Amino acid sequence: MKRIFILFLLLLNLCSFAQEQKWALNGYLKDLQMYYSPKQEPEGTDIDQLNTNIVHNRLNFKWYTSDKITVVAEMRNRLMFGNIIREFPEYKSTIDYDNGWADLSWISINAKNWFIHSMIDRAYIDYTSGKWQFRVGRQRINWGVNLVWNPNDVFNTFSYFDFDYEERPGTDAIKIQYYTGVTSSAELVFKMGDDEHHMALAGLYRFSRWDYDFQVLSGWVGDDYIIGGGWSGDIKGGGFRGEITHFIPRNHVENPVEATVASVSGDYTLKNSLYLHAGVLFNSHGTTGKAGGMDILFNPDMSAKQLSFAKYALFGQVSFPFTPLLNGSFSGIMNPSDQSFYVGPAFTYSLQDNLELMLTGQLFFGDEGTEFGDIGQLAFARIRWSF
Repeated sequence: MKRIFILFLLLLNLCSFAQEQKWALNGYLKDLQMYYSPKQEPEGTDIDQLNTNIVHNRLNFKWYTSDKITVVAEMRNRLMFGNIIREFPEYKSTIDYDNGWADLSWISINAKNWFIHSMIDRAYIDYTSGKWQFRVGRQRINWGVNLVWNPNDVFNTFSYFDFDYEERPGTDAIKIQYYTGVTSSAELVFKMGDDEHHMALAGLYRFSRWDYDFQVLSGWVGDDYIIGGGWSGDIKGGGFRGEITHFIPRNHVENPVEATVASVSGDYTLKNSLYLHAGVLFNSHGTTGKAGGMDILFNPDMSAKQLSFAKYALFGQVSFPFTPLLNGSFSGIMNPSDQSFYVGPAFTYSLQDNLELMLTGQLFFGDEGTEFGDIGQLAFARIRWSF
């Protein structure tokens, strides 16, 4: 399967020279340096700081075969090295992880202190005719409406802390979409999997009323039946969004947990360009005690049912463009029950139209056993060139 997809990409690249007008190629090359100071020295080591350097290349191919058919193939290639790879051999397994039906993730070169990882996270054929759209293959099923926590994003949940993966994960699925009107549509998605625990079948309907966009969804995802909905609109010029999903375990599930996950957020840009953003998350099966268990480095798979270990979580962000080239932001997440919290300062500077420098941090604080208390502090520096 991997060889077939690699050959397919090579053929796409070769054919692009012959049919340039039908093709599009873009992507980026970036270098990300991470320094990590864990709360406690990792067991079995005598180091107090971990580091990685990631050289990341992304290639996005699109082939417009006709007015109705588009073929898309996108992949990421990363060279990773640093002492975290030497000290934690299991780190490679969290990177070389593909939760899709087809395993399109592989390590091509593997050494003690470094390795090269590649992954195809988009590979689909899109057919559009009139009000109908059919898409088959690995794709992004984007049902979330909020900017941080997305209980409606049941097919390919993402982590807010994974800021370096802007494209977000894809899903091996068949999607059928019908546009019932200018601002309304219906979707039916079947997610492929090896068994019923990894399969899903769900539908979503979007429509507009009272200057708001609404959506309702229902179906089954893995071990749960789901029902939910969401909205997005504004109040006096400020964005107002929300979404909720209720998870009902199917009959065959061992240790079933019924849950309701909801998030609400608002954002507003002042006249001086100061941007404000706040949100709240509710998780009915979360705890109001010490949540514990948060692992941002070794948790490659997330679920919309488990966006947080806490019953409540609060988010806040403020950002401001100091100059047309320099932007600064400060975000935070707090577990009000166990008093642990995260803060994330970030600065981005545009060196050229397609060259950007970013400095950011992920700083976690709290008592031992709390949601964020056992993580520590991380600092990042990234330069990105887009083409």
